Amino acid sequence: MTKIIFWIGLLGSALFFSCKTQKPQPADTSDSGTIHISVDETFKPIIDEQIRVFESSWPKAKIIAHYKSEADCWKDLLNDSIRMVIVTKRLTEGEGKYYADSLGFYPQSGLLAYDAVTLLLNRQVKDSVFTREEVAQMLQGTSSYPYKPVFDGVTATSTVRYAVDSILKGGKLNTKDITAARTSSDVVKYISQNPGYIGFVGVSWIGNPEDTAQVNMLKKVRMAWLPCDSCSDSSYTKPWQEEILTRRYPFTRGVYYVLKENHHGLGNSMVNFMKGDRGQLIFRRGYLVPALRFFIMRETKLKLVKPLKQIK
Repeated sequence: MTKIIFWIGLLGSALFFSCKTQKPQPADTSDSGTIHISVDETFKPIIDEQIRVFESSWPKAKIIAHYKSEADCWKDLLNDSIRMVIVTKRLTEGEGKYYADSLGFYPQSGLLAYDAVTLLLNRQVKDSVFTREEVAQMLQGTSSYPYKPVFDGVTATSTVRYAVDSILKGGKLNTKDITAARTSSDVVKYISQNPGYIGFVGVSWIGNPEDTAQVNMLKKVRMAWLPCDSCSDSSYTKPWQEEILTRRYPFTRGVYYVLKENHHGLGNSMVNFMKGDRGQLIFRRGYLVPALRFFIMRETKLKLVKPLKQIK
């Protein structure tokens, strides 16, 4: 009898420790469940559309996006509730090791599309053609132009970081003359109402010719002309898709994802969707340039003809 009690107790202990050490199963699958992601506010129009189409294809899936500054998105990688971030900066090897030590596994990362930082001016102003040096001078407060920069915040945003790293080459930003709007949309609205300012926003907020709100806003603001980076002559260009694709427009940048998912759940499915044909086409229709699919852009002319008379 004593032996029976001993073996029952031993079996119960084994089952207890087995259940205690068993890892919790993920609540989401590749086509169902709910996950939260953090997204650079610059890409709100395009990511909203990506999520809308993704969820329409998988009705049991729910992607909840939190739009923040880029710095806050990076902080969210260590937040247990955030599965993925979408930013404008590539994950470096050192950062990958840091997050691997913190998370217990190496996060996935990759390029999705190409974006452009667009300079906006009020329609009433005459000057809209600038050199790189003139743009840098406006950011440093030494320009002869009367325009004061407007950003989606003075610190921590991807647009501000791009201005410091890529336009000023690490130089100091003159924050005294910079106006901080709350969002990219507010930047566009502010420029439409104030002729004495120049706005810095992602092209997806103003460049989509199929978005009626953006088309109407372009009646109040205009995109600045900047020097062509790879042209043989001294021509200027705007952030049209072809100019972003060929890098002729000078202020281009990548759109990257960083995913912390070690099972095939909704995060992986969302990434595969954005990297696939439909997701890449959504980037293209949102006026960004797909990084993983090549969609040929052609000019076409349609000729209207009278229909043939039906023969009875």
